[in-house]
Amino acid sequence: MDPALGPIDRECVEGYLFASPPLELLLFRRPPSRGRIWVPVSGKVDPGDADLESALRREVAEETGLASPRRVFALDWHVPFRADNGETWRLHAYGVEVDRSFSPRLSPEHEAAEWVPATVAVGRLHFADNRAAVGRLAERLGEPSPNV
Repeated sequence: MDPALGPIDRECVEGYLFASPPLELLLFRRPPSRGRIWVPVSGKVDPGDADLESALRREVAEETGLASPRRVFALDWHVPFRADNGETWRLHAYGVEVDRSFSPRLSPEHEAAEWVPATVAVGRLHFADNRAAVGRLAERLGEPSPNV
């Protein structure tokens, strides 16, 4: 439970697809109906998911077509927030290493994708917690801080 937000109603995952060195991230732009903001891959944990990482791998496959990333690791980043429906959701962030040549198959959730350096990613990502997670990813990889 988050004291400020109350009990957690829904668990969610987000994956920062990256290639390194140098650190570059694959960002996704939502369509106009969803604000045209830049985001990582994200989604809700479903009852059939064995665990958080399984949920993340499913979301990555659904949103990008990628079935086998090079590696997946938890960023130990858990962010509670109030969803539009009034529920309290919690995001669990992961690093997802992919080949720099990877070109995603976009799902209806996104209208564009683009590889960008980490410094550009922190300027483009809409949410502060996304920008902070990029800094955490860079730190984990021993890369220079993207000035989050």
